[in-house]
This record gives sequence, structure tokens and C-alpha cells, in this order.
Amino acid sequence: MSWFKREDHQIVNDAEKTVRTEGLWTKCGNCGAILFKQELADNLQVCTKCGYHFRFDARSRVENLLEPGYQLVDLELKSTDPLQFTDLKPYKRRLLEAQKKTGLNDAIVNAIGNLGPHPVVLSVMEYAFIGGSMGAVVGETITRAIDRSLATGHPLIIVAASGGARMMEGIASLMQLAKISSALARLDDAKIPYISVMTDPTTGGVTASFAMLGDLNIAEPGALIGFAGPRVIEQTIRQKLPEGFQRSEFLLEHGFLDAIVTRKEMKAYLAQTLSWITPSATVSLTGDSTRASVR
Repeated sequence: MSWFKREDHQIVNDAEKTVRTEGLWTKCGNCGAILFKQELADNLQVCTKCGYHFRFDARSRVENLLEPGYQLVDLELKSTDPLQFTDLKPYKRRLLEAQKKTGLNDAIVNAIGNLGPHPVVLSVMEYAFIGGSMGAVVGETITRAIDRSLATGHPLIIVAASGGARMMEGIASLMQLAKISSALARLDDAKIPYISVMTDPTTGGVTASFAMLGDLNIAEPGALIGFAGPRVIEQTIRQKLPEGFQRSEFLLEHGFLDAIVTRKEMKAYLAQTLSWITPSATVSLTGDSTRASVR
């Protein structure tokens, strides 16, 4: 009976059961398919079964849109805590946790580089940083991107992914709506193109300000886009909203968007658009050398 007395190689029941493949798979939120994470990453975070667009982090989006050799800029800005705000936890702690989680100082990344043959200024929001909320740093960073476009004459592209203004900064966050909108007005006066790309989600003050001010407003498929949430609207008007309300397909049908473009086609679509929307693009008016700007 010595077998029952063996002390080596004991079987231990762990409180947390794990398997070798744990963490390698994820479930599609649309079709329910079980997806290999690496395969999903190789497909730009788009479901290989149904085309559902998962959220895409800011750095990956910049890398996907711009040619190699691009430069990240305006990364040094950090949020403060002007109101010494505390809800379930202090705002300062939230900032530190978000910075550790994302590796960013705030919910925005600016980059300069080429999209195809076109030099552009690109500003991309990071939803993983406190819901992509817009505080003073996000407002200042986007304004700096606009200033770069004004200084260089290069088109501006902003990719929005946000829950809206950052409540922890109070009125300071709300003032960013006016700050960015007024800067975009200067860009429009200078006739420099601005393309707004809306992803899931684009809501609140971000939608109410710069996200809807593009010369061209486009979105990814299935993106939630709106100001107030559907439940708030239903409670206010006391009516049932149409199916798909505030999704990009519904907004395109009702004239709020110019186009819906899949993530895989986004770069080619933007490059083609820039070829005719930029001031340098020309179109022949007659058979001779007379030409006029497209814009």
C-alpha cells in the first residue's frame, strides 16, 4: 500500500483553474463566434466571421493609416486635477491607472506623416483611457494638431472614439468643445481639408463638437454615434426608438454621414479622397492649360 503514501507529485487543486490556452481566445460580441486573438489582431480587430469591428487602440490605428517613418508628437502633456475630484476613487488615481494601462499620458495621440502619397496631420483618440473622455489635455492636443495643419497646409484627420467630455474636469472639459470648434473654423477659413472618422463609440460632447464638423464625415460599420444615450432619449421623449438608432448605418441613411468604410478599406479610401479634396488637386476645365482647384 506504499502507493497511497507517496508524497511526491501530489495533485493539487488550485482555487483558480487555468488551462494552457486560456487568454488566447475571445468571443465576438455580434455573432458569438470564438476567435483566436492572434488571428483577430492580424485582421485589424475585425471579426473574421461576420465583420464586426472590435475597438482598435490608438497606436495601432496610427500604424495602420500612416506610412512607415511617421512621427508621434505632443505626447508630453498630462492632465492635472483642478477640482480635486473624487467619486468612487480620486481622479488622480484614475489618471495613474489609465496611464499605466495604456502607456499614454492621456486619451489622444497626434502623429505627422504620409497617408499614401499625402502628407497629413493625424489625431487619434484612445477609448481605453477613461473612456476616451475629453479633458483639457485632449482639447489642447487636438488644437495643436489643427495648428500644425494651419502651419503646414496639410490636411487634418481626426479619429474619434470617446464617451464625451470628462466630467472629472468640470467646466474645463466643456470649454474644449468651443476651443476645438473655433480652431476648426480657422482651418475652414484657410480652406485646409478636415476629415472626421467616427468609430465605436463617438458620443457626448465629442459628437456635438468636432466629430460632426468634418468636410467629410465617415464612420466604421456599426459604430455607436450620438449625443445622449438611447435610454436617456427614450426616457425623455417617452417613445421607443427605431431599431439600429444611433448606429452608423442609420445615420448614413438619414444624412448625418457621408460614408461608411470598413477598417481594411479605410486607408485606401482616405488616400483616394485626399487626392481630390486637397487644394493641390486640379481638374481640367478646357482642352488648354487652364486649370482650377477642386476645392
